[in-house]
Amino acid sequence: MQMAVVNLQPGQTVYCEAGKFLFKTTNVTMETRLSGPSGSGGQQQSGSGGGMGGMLRQAMGTAMQVGQRMLAGESMAFQYFTSQGGEGTVGFAGVLPGEMRALELDGTRAWFAEKDAFVAAESTVDFGIAFAGGRTGMSGGEGFILEKFTGYGTVIIAGAGNFIDLNPADFGGRIEVDTGCVVAFEEGIQYGVQRIGGLNRQGIMNAVFGGEGLSLATLEGHGRVILQSLTIESLANALKKAQGGDKQGPTGGLFSTHAG
Repeated sequence: MQMAVVNLQPGQTVYCEAGKFLFKTTNVTMETRLSGPSGSGGQQQSGSGGGMGGMLRQAMGTAMQVGQRMLAGESMAFQYFTSQGGEGTVGFAGVLPGEMRALELDGTRAWFAEKDAFVAAESTVDFGIAFAGGRTGMSGGEGFILEKFTGYGTVIIAGAGNFIDLNPADFGGRIEVDTGCVVAFEEGIQYGVQRIGGLNRQGIMNAVFGGEGLSLATLEGHGRVILQSLTIESLANALKKAQGGDKQGPTGGLFSTHAG
């Protein structure tokens, strides 16, 4: 399992999702906030006005962002780390064994990530929630909620297993992927969720015995796509099997014997 060790210059700030922090040097301060560093978050934007009106807009923006993160099933809070009085060091990691990747944003293209992929980012990177996948994604809950990163700076993401980098343009402009394998993709890629066939014999066979569910993610266009080689579902199933979850068999352990 990989980790990211970040060296901070004096006054430089990074933020992470709650639960991704590992360690820090003593000259790095830590602050927990409900808002991310986006325009709708906790920092007042130029032209927004001060006084009661500015405070109200700020509070509404924070409440909206917290609500979006709750809808995505994510932590409500972010943790901010700032180096004081010299260079500092902070360590972060994901929650599953696998790879990490640093994405560099230059203000021209946003990045979209699966809702569990985000680890940490510079304070110059804006965080937001995006909704994708169409009606199929909405009804199936697969790939419907994504995290969106804009602005300038570095974003660190993590995934399970190994990363695979693809460009749909190299494969006729479109690829179809297990919904659990999508980690992140650049703005310009059209993301959707489609049914695998219909509710016919083959569709049911795919869902019941193929382990693929009823939907696939579709990625179209020209741009970078990052996939992971291990899905959370397959990891959970492997752990369950290793712990004896499949040892009972069809009789439910009715005829099993135990040593006295």
